[in-house]
Amino acid sequence: MTPHVRLACETAVVMIPLERILPTRVVDSTTKKRSKYKCIEASIRELGLIEPLVVHPERKGSTNYMLLDGHIRFEILKTLGSNGAKCLIATDDEGFTYNHKVNRLSAIQEHFMIMQAIKNGVSETRIARTLNVDLANIRQKRDLLEGICPEAVELLRDKLATAGALRELRKVRPMRQIEMAELMCASHTFSTSYAKCLAAATHQDQMLEPDRPKEVGSLSAEDIERMEHEMESIGKEFRIIEECHGRNTLNLVVVVGYMKRLLDNARVVRFLSQNHHELLMEFQRIAESRMLLDPANDAT
Repeated sequence: MTPHVRLACETAVVMIPLERILPTRVVDSTTKKRSKYKCIEASIRELGLIEPLVVHPERKGSTNYMLLDGHIRFEILKTLGSNGAKCLIATDDEGFTYNHKVNRLSAIQEHFMIMQAIKNGVSETRIARTLNVDLANIRQKRDLLEGICPEAVELLRDKLATAGALRELRKVRPMRQIEMAELMCASHTFSTSYAKCLAAATHQDQMLEPDRPKEVGSLSAEDIERMEHEMESIGKEFRIIEECHGRNTLNLVVVVGYMKRLLDNARVVRFLSQNHHELLMEFQRIAESRMLLDPANDAT
């Protein structure tokens, strides 16, 4: 029988007066000056509170509640003069916040959300007002994928590619866009500077405007041409390494597993200790390494 899962909060959303909610920390003036705070403030002013606060009764039988999550929203509601807030009542007083579990939106995902909002009839002006950004900023995000082929967009769809990196893709032809997207995914590097390097290393005939000379700092035409050849060579080598990396890692896991079994044999360890002490030390170091089990510990 499947055990009953205890819910962290009651299922009903209730309206609680602000004076009965007791914050457990202070939102300082530095936090109020940050763009994220202003964005949340603009959203609440325009749309109201979307995500309820999380509270817990101060004590049994009390009509006051401790605020567990939503201090910034609570402070903004007070500033805007609200009388109450929608709340979820937690079943215990655990002050866990889910904010560190949030997956940040990529530039492409943000583009699709804006396009969906516009499709649903929300004006660009209201979107800008809600997010506390300029209208021009919303239009840039709306037009972000113009000139980028669908295959490259699909490769980068859930990656944290910057808007600047995506703009660099517009400078090259579709096939080169796909190559650049593949290299960015393979290297797990989605920065604007890396995309600029890839665009600078693109052959002139693969540029969207082949007759337009590249402007890469103070590099000469010869330097740019040499960089093109070097980047093309590095890209090919990188793809070859990527193809064989998984197989090599699997082989290494098997080898390390076999090595551990050998080191569990007292006769083998005694022989190596007496005749090949340095080799035994190296085997033990490899067997005890956790890099294969936890890639985050890898120095790379």
